[in-house]
Amino acid sequence: MKKKNVTPFLFLAPHLLIYFIFMAIPAVFGVMISFTSWNIMGTPKFVGLDNYREILINSSSTFYAQFHNGFKNTLFFVLISVPFMILIPLLLAVALNAKPKGHRFFQALFYLPTLLSISSVILTWTFLFNKNLGAINNILKLNINWAGVLPYSWIAIVIITIWWGIGGNMVIYLSGLASVSRDQYEAASIDGANTLTKFWYITLPGIKNQLAYTLVLTTIAQFNIYGQPLMFSNGGPAGKTTVLLMYIRQIAFGTGKPIAGIASAMAVMLGLCIIAVSLLQFRLMRNTD
Repeated sequence: MKKKNVTPFLFLAPHLLIYFIFMAIPAVFGVMISFTSWNIMGTPKFVGLDNYREILINSSSTFYAQFHNGFKNTLFFVLISVPFMILIPLLLAVALNAKPKGHRFFQALFYLPTLLSISSVILTWTFLFNKNLGAINNILKLNINWAGVLPYSWIAIVIITIWWGIGGNMVIYLSGLASVSRDQYEAASIDGANTLTKFWYITLPGIKNQLAYTLVLTTIAQFNIYGQPLMFSNGGPAGKTTVLLMYIRQIAFGTGKPIAGIASAMAVMLGLCIIAVSLLQFRLMRNTD
């Protein structure tokens, strides 16, 4: 009996060990460091809330400007990209769930980009968006410097992100749609319901759990944007696409003197924002139910 009770924990142990080593312990350590002055090499010196005052209150500080610019750009990206990351996969899933000819091929085609690394994705799209040689400018007869001019830099980054990430949400929606009874659609058709009505009153309620799940995870993922603006536009032009994680990495591990305490304070504030948004989304979904 005792062996049987221990078995589940034996299966969980490797995952819990990885979680504590690579997530829980570093997170606690990061919060502790945010209350110190530390250059990574020396001994941390406790400074209380000074780091948070520096990034939140001291408007004359460079770190204040960096934090607010980075957070503003990150929030802008989240607000622009998340609706597309939810809506486009949902529409694709609904279309593929109707089992059109070749639906398995298109399902694999839309999911394939999620298997690629961020480096290969950015290299491919950087060539496509190249001002002189890129296919996009040549096909559309444009002369746009996508990486160096606003708002085109953000447009390109959002397009790259959507192309790279919609496959995962699409598969989740497809699994949810498979559990929606066909009898409901047939009954609605007999009652004279059109396609839009069935989508609103049958499809969406039927996958509400999947929608809530993808909304929260997608929002968290978009708040953690880093590779796209770094590799595509290098934060330009004039820092307009420099997101908060880029500042955090630059401050903590840049070419100058490392200031890990300030970087940790920025990371903690970003984490608190993600937690607050996630809790708000869960609450809204619960109220909707």
